[in-house]
Amino acid sequence: MQPLTDTEVYELTARANAIRATIIEMLVAAGSGHTAGPLGMADIFTALYFKVLNHDPQNPEWEERDRLMLSNGHITPVRYAAMAHAGYFPIEECLTLRKFGSRLQGHPEREKLPGVETTSGPLGSGLSQASGYAYAARMDGKKFRIYCAMSDGEHQEGNLWEAMMFAGKNRLSNLTGIIDRNNIQIDGYTEQIMPLEPFREKYESFGWHVLEVDGHNIPQFIAACEEAKAIYEKPTVIIAHTIPGKGIREIERDYRWHGKPPSKEEAQAFLAELRTMQGKIASEHQ
Repeated sequence: MQPLTDTEVYELTARANAIRATIIEMLVAAGSGHTAGPLGMADIFTALYFKVLNHDPQNPEWEERDRLMLSNGHITPVRYAAMAHAGYFPIEECLTLRKFGSRLQGHPEREKLPGVETTSGPLGSGLSQASGYAYAARMDGKKFRIYCAMSDGEHQEGNLWEAMMFAGKNRLSNLTGIIDRNNIQIDGYTEQIMPLEPFREKYESFGWHVLEVDGHNIPQFIAACEEAKAIYEKPTVIIAHTIPGKGIREIERDYRWHGKPPSKEEAQAFLAELRTMQGKIASEHQ
């Protein structure tokens, strides 16, 4: 793949900022939900839906599409927002988040929304699902790739390590894991609650190709996804170092925003901050 042009980087950066604004609007309309994780993953989900994934929003069941599985289902507002901006459904529908009867539940439900590959909620299970899917796809001779987004905190779940062993043993090179390494979970900081480091070495010991990126550097993340396609003998995991709550100074790095939605007053201030950032992004591109 050719390096991104300055215009492409600008467009993706501006899109990620717009997706952050949609996330805030969704959460304040719902009155509940998770804030820090979705904001922190906005750059990565923008890159996935607008550059990395081979998919068709007008035909979400297309057989040859890449599969994106969300293991940390609580950050689904960022997935819904990215899907809406990509054209899967009207952006206005995002305001139905967590409403009774809505297709946009607090954790994604596969049978409710076309384009959602798995129902997720119980942390630690996504990589098992993705590994099984990747193994079956290889048996069937399919060329699409399977991506699995995970949180760092859910690596405290034992079944995730079983999936890591399975994928490594079976050399599932069609599988790319993406870890949101934001260092927080609902009760505090991961390294205080249950340390994960040395994280990279653990994955390598299970037979994975490991890449580490700045999760807010969109070109760097896209390049890592491209490198993963060139690894034929093992699965790849991208450890994306992110800032929880990225884009909103009051929220950034504060674990207390893990599962806390903004109030109406806070949302107004946060949206104003994002509008200012959008103007800055535009002026830097001129």
